[in-house]
Amino acid sequence: MNQTKALQERISCSIIDFHTHVFPEKVAEKAVQSISDYYGLPMRGGGTVDGLFASGEPFEIQRYVIHATATRPDQVRGINDFLAETCALDDRLIGFGSLHPHMEDLEGELARFPALGFRGLKLHPDFQDFAIDDPAAMPIYALAQGRLPILMHMGDEHRDGSTPQRLGVILDRFPDLVLIAAHLGGYLMWDESLRLLAGRKLYLDTSSSLEFLEPHKAVEIIRKHGTDRVLFGTDYPMWMHQDELERFFRLELTGEEREQILWKNAARLLELEVGS
Repeated sequence: MNQTKALQERISCSIIDFHTHVFPEKVAEKAVQSISDYYGLPMRGGGTVDGLFASGEPFEIQRYVIHATATRPDQVRGINDFLAETCALDDRLIGFGSLHPHMEDLEGELARFPALGFRGLKLHPDFQDFAIDDPAAMPIYALAQGRLPILMHMGDEHRDGSTPQRLGVILDRFPDLVLIAAHLGGYLMWDESLRLLAGRKLYLDTSSSLEFLEPHKAVEIIRKHGTDRVLFGTDYPMWMHQDELERFFRLELTGEEREQILWKNAARLLELEVGS
């Protein structure tokens, strides 16, 4: 039996991939190479929508939450238009829009989100050149609180703008803000995440973590935090669905815990109708 077939037979529930990235076809190759160069890691996917669907199709992924980061303020509107146009092509796609702390008219752009169909907001402090607790970012959190969730990139070996410590400041200051801390709370900062974020009022996603953590360590973080507040994510095109699902199923979790992470928590958070 080949690996794909064996994995398919282990999957008995819906799957929502909460953390994926897509780029316009004309710039996808360049964008993917830029990310690969930054992290010093090979990228497994091509970064296009077709590539995303090809990666997830063997496992019948029900929904993909897609993100794109505006690294400059002048890119925000164009990136959001691209995300909205892309999501309109297929109802499996759910968009999280982009904002930038240094852009003009934050409130005006956020006001476009409902018409664009966005269900949340993605911020990447390191690529957008701000720290999570930077005063310039506070208006974004104030505007988003009570309106929509923020998925926050967490952790970086080159910079300290996206540390668990900094996110803790925001959790204290904006207690009603719905936050999703990517990469189990901090890429390469999992000890800090376990100490400072696990168990707090936020979600974690599994993206770009399971490749680097021993399975027992990942389970420790997940269980300490609470399996009802963890979301499955691949970080495509960094990783492919085959690889991330294989890693996920190596974790010694119960069937119910797996279902919570693979789809139930995401469906509840985004108020989605998804069959089991």
